[in-house]
Amino acid sequence: MVSEHVPIDTQRLRRLFKQLVDIYSPSGKEEDILDYLYGYFRQWGLQAVKQPVDDRRYNLLLVPEETDVQLAFIGHLDTVPAHDLDDYGYWEEGDEIYGLGTADMKGGCAAMIEAYIAAAQASMLPPAAALALVVGEEEEGDGAQRLVKDYHFPWALIGEPTDLRLALSHFGYLELHLVARGRRMHASLASRDHNPVEAMLHLLLRISHYWESDRPDVVTNIRDLSSASGGFVVPELCEAWLDIHVPPAAPIGEIAFELEQIVQKAQEQNPNLELSLRFTTIHSGYEIPERGTMVERLKPAFERHDLPWQPEPFRSHSDANFLWSAGIKPMLLGPGQLEKAHTADESVSFHRVCLAAELYADILLSLND
Repeated sequence: MVSEHVPIDTQRLRRLFKQLVDIYSPSGKEEDILDYLYGYFRQWGLQAVKQPVDDRRYNLLLVPEETDVQLAFIGHLDTVPAHDLDDYGYWEEGDEIYGLGTADMKGGCAAMIEAYIAAAQASMLPPAAALALVVGEEEEGDGAQRLVKDYHFPWALIGEPTDLRLALSHFGYLELHLVARGRRMHASLASRDHNPVEAMLHLLLRISHYWESDRPDVVTNIRDLSSASGGFVVPELCEAWLDIHVPPAAPIGEIAFELEQIVQKAQEQNPNLELSLRFTTIHSGYEIPERGTMVERLKPAFERHDLPWQPEPFRSHSDANFLWSAGIKPMLLGPGQLEKAHTADESVSFHRVCLAAELYADILLSLND
């Protein structure tokens, strides 16, 4: 790794971070933050490319021309919807920065942008590096899917909240839609065999027992449970959506088959109702070996900042799943903690955001070797 170090401007980084957090950018409504950053790059002498995603939204890319890019720094600019539209913005309490998206992942995006600008100003920006700021990660991942249609990089570094621990492996993900259908009838005629809500509750209990007995390392979340409303009636429909995160090496195909078998058995035991299962998303996990030139480039940056080298899996769904499916090897490294993401009091340490910027800058410079 080169001996020089790019100086990070912490005040510029703080101002940028504040702007990014104060701009509301839930998935599907990222236009304002994209326009701001397009102008921000021009302010610092960088011409970003707008890669259209739909008729209003685009990815923002800094990709060297006529160069084989070896590593792309990737961040998503969108957030989940605000818990409170009157109180989602940036505020500080000591070193801690609060606000929607601070951990997931505007802190990582700000750090990547600062590292890239600092390297460019020092005339040390390597031609083998790209920066891609994408949209839609919290919903369909349409930004990442569009990115890999037009570009291919051997490696990617994604600024997801890993608390600055490197993730070389990634959980797989299934999104499951369960439906129970019956016949609408008067509430006084309700019976266990004809009520879609009761059938759904029993089905979810079966699936819960399956996780506990057969797949205890799987993480599942009942994201939504709802029934048809209509007053004093037995509803004709009940549906549930489940998020299922499976360890990197777990047999995701077997798990999908076993879930289908559970639903099929429940259907056989209750022919009065129609039970169905649909996987709306299946993404396998992956494991990257802890060796090779690109992985080795990261170690000196960890050593310089006295950070432990302890790669661990990333437990959530992310754009890395789309990149992996496209033949790109994604590593994840960013400030913030996953357990603080998507919460009402989301926050990140500004010191860790600055440290992330320094790490990214060191990794950038290593590409000049």
